[in-house]
Amino acid sequence: MTHERRPPRGLSRTLRRAAAAGTAAVVLAGLVACTPGDSEAPREGTQSAAPEVVGEVPEDLQDFYSQKVVWESCEDDSFLCATVEVPLDYEDPGRQSIELSVILAEAGGTPEGTVLVNPGGPGGSGYATVRDSLEGITTARLRGEFNIMGFDPRGVGRSTPVDCLSDKEVDEARAEMTDPSTPAGLEEARASAAEYAAACAETSGELLGFVDTESAARDMDILRAVAGDPKLNYLGFSYGTYLGATYAELFPEKVGRLVLDGAIDPAASNEEITLGQARAFEQAIRAYVEDCQTSSNCPLDGTVDDGVQTIRDLIASVEASPLSAADGRLVTAATFVSGFILPLYNDANWPALTQALGSALRGDPTTMLMLADLGAERNPDGTYESNSYEVFSAVNCLDYPMESDPEQMAADAAELEAASPTLGRFLAYGGLTCEAWAYEPVNEPRPLTAEGAAPILVIGTTGDPATPYEWSQALAGQLDSAVLVTWEAEGHTAYGRGNQCIADAVEDYFIDGTVPEDGLVCS
Repeated sequence: MTHERRPPRGLSRTLRRAAAAGTAAVVLAGLVACTPGDSEAPREGTQSAAPEVVGEVPEDLQDFYSQKVVWESCEDDSFLCATVEVPLDYEDPGRQSIELSVILAEAGGTPEGTVLVNPGGPGGSGYATVRDSLEGITTARLRGEFNIMGFDPRGVGRSTPVDCLSDKEVDEARAEMTDPSTPAGLEEARASAAEYAAACAETSGELLGFVDTESAARDMDILRAVAGDPKLNYLGFSYGTYLGATYAELFPEKVGRLVLDGAIDPAASNEEITLGQARAFEQAIRAYVEDCQTSSNCPLDGTVDDGVQTIRDLIASVEASPLSAADGRLVTAATFVSGFILPLYNDANWPALTQALGSALRGDPTTMLMLADLGAERNPDGTYESNSYEVFSAVNCLDYPMESDPEQMAADAAELEAASPTLGRFLAYGGLTCEAWAYEPVNEPRPLTAEGAAPILVIGTTGDPATPYEWSQALAGQLDSAVLVTWEAEGHTAYGRGNQCIADAVEDYFIDGTVPEDGLVCS
């Protein structure tokens, strides 16, 4: 078996980054042959004061809720940007503050309010998503009625950031392979994970202990206040559903209209999440192969089983003998698999996967490497657009107790490989990442009910490989006020990729307050 030195949940670290492409409905064409509240919109150069706070706020947080935020024109004058201060530690707010970077796309006319957006992760940049992919995650109808606000959560990107590795070290970590199924390989992987944890602790300091999801959800209530909304309107994808559900659990009386798309089950353990993804990705691979074999340029001959086996054999060959890309970089199985996974997030990107597989079968991994780099946000010059690699581990090590007992990890690895003969071994032994982490977990998996919250809209996609449909069913069942909308389709998340049925359900809910019928199915 092989193991990349990576944050917890194995290659789901890379899956997280790929989710941004899926959420924003990005098509990889370049790789293929060809209760709102009354809200005063912020204006450039003005200070935005918080409205009267809904519910009680501790005295030691009043300064954060009442801060006046200066909005300035940014990104070629296309948006407004600001910096918002939040406490590092909500148990001791006066000790130190950190900064959140915020971007706002203004609605035309008089907005109904603000919709806060999180694209997923943990580690996804809401700032970059609003700046680069606004039209992919929203429609003109929604943008015409609401300001859309993106933010980099604590530890992410332009906000006060977690930092662990140099760009060169991230390259090395993404490609590193060990074999933890053997005693020697397990010790090598453990030592590598400990080295990574020590680097994070040294360069990030005490911030590393305060980037948990509950703290980020508390930050969102301050963002709600400085945006001028008495209640939070929120659009969260993938991990963003966990963040949004956590907010609703903490502040049920401040829930406006929450859309949670591609849900994570908050009661699932790290190991259960990894196993669920293994099963879902194996199903997605079969769906891709079946579709591929209907085209004349598909390199996967025979039956669906034959095509899947060709992929497995190709990955095994790269494990045995890494390939060289056109730029001279060595493509190991870890890098290859991360590139293979990314197009599975969005069936519009399946043609790019077909091209990448075809080239790789001829000995050229260049296109697969391009996909891997896109998922990791790596630029051609070797720099990285974000610190998402580091943030993923930092958040998950605080949010989830991780299994690191060798015997149990070996048993889990066998279960993963049975669930996904194609990818399961790459998802195993993820608990090693947090074994030497400088900070103990502060959260644990549990059902979230948000008792007393206004109706919440949960959306699940039946063929979602990264957040299996069953998780949306689970979250909708836990939240007291949730309704579930189902999209019968392949790929990760629905709104922005889905059909008019999905768009109408989301926008009628945000704009008119119309709650969809629980159990609505869009096909």
